[in-house]
Amino acid sequence: MEELTYEEASEKLNEIITKIESGTLSINEALKLIEQGKDLIKICYKNLDKAKGKLTEIKETLDKLEEI
Repeated sequence: MEELTYEEASEKLNEIITKIESGTLSINEALKLIEQGKDLIKICYKNLDKAKGKLTEIKETLDKLEEI
């Protein structure tokens, strides 16, 4: 799966959830979407971890500036 932003992955995940909740999918279609959903969740976590790392860096920089 290509690199998606958090927002793109979240939107695609919501589309998958809507399709699964519709109850009109075959088992095979649902399983395929669940697998895609798992990959999208990984992308979301990866993006959130990146954001957390950047926020931590910013906080550390600000803390150093306050010491000056």
